[in-house]
Amino acid sequence: MKKYTYTEKKDTRSGFGAGLAELGDTNENVVALCADLVGSLKMEKFIENHPKRFFQVGIAEANMMCIAAGLTIGGKIPFTGTFANFSTGRVYDQIRQSIAYSGKNVKVCASHAGLTLGEDGATHQILEDIGLMKMLPGMTVINTCDYNQTKAATLAIAEHVGPVYLRFGRPKVPVFMPENEKFEIGKAIQLTEGNDVTIVATGHLVWEALQASEKLETMGIHAEVINIHTIKPLDNQAILKSIGKTGCIVTAEEHNILGGLGESVSRVLAENNPVPQEFIAVNDSFGESGTPEQLMEKYGLTANDIVLATKKAISRK
Repeated sequence: MKKYTYTEKKDTRSGFGAGLAELGDTNENVVALCADLVGSLKMEKFIENHPKRFFQVGIAEANMMCIAAGLTIGGKIPFTGTFANFSTGRVYDQIRQSIAYSGKNVKVCASHAGLTLGEDGATHQILEDIGLMKMLPGMTVINTCDYNQTKAATLAIAEHVGPVYLRFGRPKVPVFMPENEKFEIGKAIQLTEGNDVTIVATGHLVWEALQASEKLETMGIHAEVINIHTIKPLDNQAILKSIGKTGCIVTAEEHNILGGLGESVSRVLAENNPVPQEFIAVNDSFGESGTPEQLMEKYGLTANDIVLATKKAISRK
């Protein structure tokens, strides 16, 4: 029986909500802030159980970041919640100046990332957020793949001292990571073994990478799939160990090709072991309105696209 299979679909934002609710019960220093999107961020359970530790800031995201920074001075661990677009682009100056510059222990938690918030359209589909956040000195950047991993990451970042950007999504996606698997910040997870190609994927693209590996298996191509949930700090050792066997790599992400996981991996290769690399990402464009499935297909983020990129990477060895 395969280890990574699924029997249900859940949204990753619900994993955040479940993790936050558990933290409310186990860590009295955890507080939550939201910018008028409680339902979208699944924060209801935390608010129900700990109303005095919740702050509804309203549509004032810049204020929310500054309030969160101030709360850390008194020893609190603030979790801010809004859409990824509003969690990064709209408040970049506040995060840079009030949180990152002084290393404040704020957890910036962002839902509706990437293309797969779908019908909300291009203005809400931020594809630059990983790049924005990973460039901030001292900022940890995490992009989870399913409900279980998002819940585990939410619990883990409360124990990490320093600013964190936690990115997750809107749609219901396969739940395939083990429920009780420990989340280690900066530690990649190898999902399959292979000698022909390394596929490193993050977020919603991890499941697509697993589906691609099954398709490739029928073609006699054995792919090593690695779940990169932490973009920064990146697990360089896991990547280098794998490409030492396979000799080529495909990176897969629901993000702009500029500034995301693929570019971080390229730096590791350039500094240590240059091998052929192919990129699965949005090719320097904004999104548009459509269902998640339609957008994944149009922008080349499916398992079939990973298969094609894999064949190209192997041909370049």
